[in-house]
Amino acid sequence: MEDHEILAKFQDPASRNLAFNQLVRKYQQKVYWHVRKMVIDHADADDLTQDVFVKVWKHLGDFRQDAQLFTWIYRIATNECLSFLQSKRRKFFLPLNDVGAELAAKLEADPAVAGDEIELKLQKAILRLPDKQRLVFNLRYYDEMPYEQMAEVTGTSVGALKASYHHAVRKIEDYVTAADMRGYSSDDAN
Repeated sequence: MEDHEILAKFQDPASRNLAFNQLVRKYQQKVYWHVRKMVIDHADADDLTQDVFVKVWKHLGDFRQDAQLFTWIYRIATNECLSFLQSKRRKFFLPLNDVGAELAAKLEADPAVAGDEIELKLQKAILRLPDKQRLVFNLRYYDEMPYEQMAEVTGTSVGALKASYHHAVRKIEDYVTAADMRGYSSDDAN
């Protein structure tokens, strides 16, 4: 079902619940994985995905349709992720590195990544990025989102997004190369 059909059904009180259920079915998995890539933990991603759709339900009647529905939902999900990570730091008085280390530990325990050494190395490198840079990398690399759409989701200029993505790729390459060199050195010693 097309977004405009879902929105039209949502405006009618008799079909509002049906329309919302269709919207959730259409976008739930995409939102979940967008959130999961940022917060890593399945339980946190589940909770945040639910929070995203509660906000969508509350504000869908006010949606002006000057952006795509998908973009609007992703923006809500993005803001929820960034707020969650920020509050986690404040709540536990954790510096950026400690939150990254905590997420990396959860990542290593994740059965979806366990056993895939290359994917684990990539994910650890991504976790070392600042939250917003990680967000830009995930949107571009995993979601293959065009920069123009990313600009709508993040409220950032296309030029700044391109620069952020470029810096993220460089940092990931540096981390992976350094990790490979450390692995090569220890293997070489044996």
